[in-house]
Amino acid sequence: MNTLTEHVNTLAEDLFERHAPRTLVAVTGAPGSGKSTLATELARRLNVSKRQTVVVPMDGFHLDNAVLEDRDLRPRKGAPETFDAPGFIRLVRALKSGEEVFAPIFDRTRDIAIGGAIAVPPEAEFVIVEGNYLMFDETPWSELAPLWDVTARLDVPMPELRARLIHRWLSLNHSRAVATRRAEGNDIPNAQRVVDHALPCDFTFDGQPHPAPNLPA
Repeated sequence: MNTLTEHVNTLAEDLFERHAPRTLVAVTGAPGSGKSTLATELARRLNVSKRQTVVVPMDGFHLDNAVLEDRDLRPRKGAPETFDAPGFIRLVRALKSGEEVFAPIFDRTRDIAIGGAIAVPPEAEFVIVEGNYLMFDETPWSELAPLWDVTARLDVPMPELRARLIHRWLSLNHSRAVATRRAEGNDIPNAQRVVDHALPCDFTFDGQPHPAPNLPA
């Protein structure tokens, strides 16, 4: 059994016991840790079991490149201050309400956010939100912590993250030198910041899934 399957099983077993009208699940971790894959596979498992589930990525709240350029933040894209954090917090509060919500996505190939690309219907029992800063101990991101019903963190060693982040740029047809420079100049510092300012989660997944210390499984 691979670790992804183990992680999905652990979370699904917890969620199958929940029967609230709406449960918000946060899947967080550093960039390149595998959040999107875990969120997608967990949603698939829940939907197959007739528990309606929608995935909402935080990356849809990237500020546009023009805004970042005006603020001299373009080279730091992906850092906490390069997102519309207040807008994202408002979205999560709306998701908590159980009403229909429309959320944006981020098109990595075109490097733009696309508004209204995800519809979350009122009958969605589980909403899985995935992103770097969902359990992040910096203002205003820390306002999110009490809004989640279940939190899970993917904890990947920094050398492995570095390799994954370089590969991400290589997959977009950058040269090895450019990919390495972009990863080491921005992505890896962002990853370290996530690690350094992490709030405790209900579940922390590394090689094997296990509940975080002093928190309910």
